[in-house]
Amino acid sequence: MARLKSRYKKGLVEVGCDEAGRGCLAGPVVAAAVILPFRFRNPGINDSKKLSSLRREELEIIIRKKSLAFGIGVVSHQEIDEINILNASFLAMHRAIDALAVKPELILVDGNRFNPYAGVDHVCIIKGDSKYLSIAAASILAKTHRDKLMLEYNKKYPGYGWETSMGYPTKAHRAAIKKQGVSPIHRITFRLLPEVIE
Repeated sequence: MARLKSRYKKGLVEVGCDEAGRGCLAGPVVAAAVILPFRFRNPGINDSKKLSSLRREELEIIIRKKSLAFGIGVVSHQEIDEINILNASFLAMHRAIDALAVKPELILVDGNRFNPYAGVDHVCIIKGDSKYLSIAAASILAKTHRDKLMLEYNKKYPGYGWETSMGYPTKAHRAAIKKQGVSPIHRITFRLLPEVIE
């Protein structure tokens, strides 16, 4: 496995940003922003999708402890329906950056688009979570934070199988929507089921 890069540009305070939950049918989209120390190394950190939930939870503790600063941004299902998922993803990242205790000089964003953040340059990196440590670390924090939120929602609105799907459009999740109807945290602008939308 290729080692992830620690820096995009030497000498700058860089923050990595990524989100989780963009493709879900229910719940919020969550973003994280992580500033790692200049000489930070951890060969276990990678794109959160390539790690088991147990490994993500172990790394979450390390990232929170070792990072110079981290922030979490949450955008609700209602906001997603109002501004669309792309803008909601950018807003979640902005909120995560807002929550940082250290001001970054460069934002590394996973993906190919971003709404500029006032006063800080950014660079978009496709598959950045498998190329740069700070983005991978952000992907882990975003995923673990969102999973915990969805497990709480699963207790409040049972029967949708969110303990395994985390709100993603699995066959079981869609079958539960068909059987039980839409929950209070479903994204109504998403194609949940043709019958439900119509």
